[in-house]
Amino acid sequence: MARVSWTSEALTDLEAIGDFIARDAPSFTQIFVDRVFQSVERLEQFPRSGRVVPEIAQENLREVVFGSYRIVYLVSGDEVNILTVFHSSKQLQL
Repeated sequence: MARVSWTSEALTDLEAIGDFIARDAPSFTQIFVDRVFQSVERLEQFPRSGRVVPEIAQENLREVVFGSYRIVYLVSGDEVNILTVFHSSKQLQL
């Protein structure tokens, strides 16, 4: 079983997305954040289940697509580090 951890940058990204959603739908913000966390839970059992990030094409740099958002993570042995969360209309910046 892999250990999933979030970088401070990824958590900051998620907080900013939540703040943006809260402007129009404050009651949906917590639901959205919870669903993002749920979408990466499978990585504990299947760390390579996300697709390889197309812009970078490195086997250990992968992403889970959740709605219009990309959750980019790094697989290193039995560690999964969530690096960033961003809207798919934006460019990946690592």
